[in-house]
Amino acid sequence: MNLTISGHHLEVTPSLRSYVMAKLERILRHFDQVVDVKVLLTVHNQKEKEKRQRAGCTLRVKGQDLFVETSHFDLYAAVDALADKLDRVVVRYKTRQQGSRYGSAKRLDDAGLTLASVG
Repeated sequence: MNLTISGHHLEVTPSLRSYVMAKLERILRHFDQVVDVKVLLTVHNQKEKEKRQRAGCTLRVKGQDLFVETSHFDLYAAVDALADKLDRVVVRYKTRQQGSRYGSAKRLDDAGLTLASVG
C-alpha cells in the first residue's frame, strides 16, 4: 500500500502524520487489497469556523477509486470523521464485491442447474 499525506495551506507535522497513519490502519483490518491511499489535509480561510479544516482521502482499490471528504473546526476531529466515513465506505464496497461473486451461483441454481451438473 502506498500512502501519501499532503497538506494544503498547512505543514504536515510528524505527529499529525503518525495520527493519520494510525487512523488508516483500521481500514486495512477490513480490506487488505488497497493499492494506493492519498490523504489531503487543507485549511480554508472561511468565515465559518466549523468548516475551516478539511480532510479528504482517495482510496484506490482494485477496479475503483473511493473518495471521502470531511470538514470540522479541529483537524484531528476531521481526521477522526474521515476514518469513520472511510471505514463505512470500505465495508460497503467489500460487501458489494462479495455479493456479486455469490450472486452468479444463485442465478445458476434458480435456472434449474446445479453446481454439480455444471462442473
